[in-house]
Amino acid sequence: MGAIRGKMDERILVCVFYGPNGERLIRRGHQLSSMLGCPLYILTVDALPIDEFDAEKTAYMDKWKDMTQELGAQEFVIRDDEKRPTAKVIAEVANQFDVTQIIIGQTAKSRWEEITKGSFINSLLRELPFVDLHVVSVARTIRASEDELFERGIRCYLMKEGDSYVLSFTQRKECQLEGIFFKEVGTDFNNGIFKFMDGNELHQVSVHDGKIDHPEKIKSCIET
Repeated sequence: MGAIRGKMDERILVCVFYGPNGERLIRRGHQLSSMLGCPLYILTVDALPIDEFDAEKTAYMDKWKDMTQELGAQEFVIRDDEKRPTAKVIAEVANQFDVTQIIIGQTAKSRWEEITKGSFINSLLRELPFVDLHVVSVARTIRASEDELFERGIRCYLMKEGDSYVLSFTQRKECQLEGIFFKEVGTDFNNGIFKFMDGNELHQVSVHDGKIDHPEKIKSCIET
């Protein structure tokens, strides 16, 4: 797609982060850019250098690159090895391309996190006060129908138990992390996957008999 000018001279930037929510956001951005007849840009920001991405993250990047070409977007921008706040990086790219509208996924922060750590959305609005912001709910994209191996997701919490973390389906003061649990179809045990947000990234870990398989992943997010 060549340089296009819409009637209102609009330019749309979709911000995608690690996880399955990215494809939905990109398609939402494409729908809007098609309606307005304007350029579409796609951005991902990561604190790691690109040569340290694991296989799953690399696969997402490749998928998003393919979608950029498939949908005729102007450019897929990767800002890796970034130590600055994500909102500042997004603002820099938005100013570079004269962006007028931004699409992001809504983070699953609790109200307490919003108060103590501040809202990412508010930070972005402060950086870009004259840009329209479209927020798409992450929860709508986290569904068991991804591969039909899991039941419908239910909200739950993690509590520390020894060196590991266990699921709790009621919120208690001991709970340390909120997320969504997808139980495997056809099992009587709490086996499946637990998905949660860390900042603006969606993560998942395996669960067996109500216990997290890789507690170090949870620990690193909680202590960050």
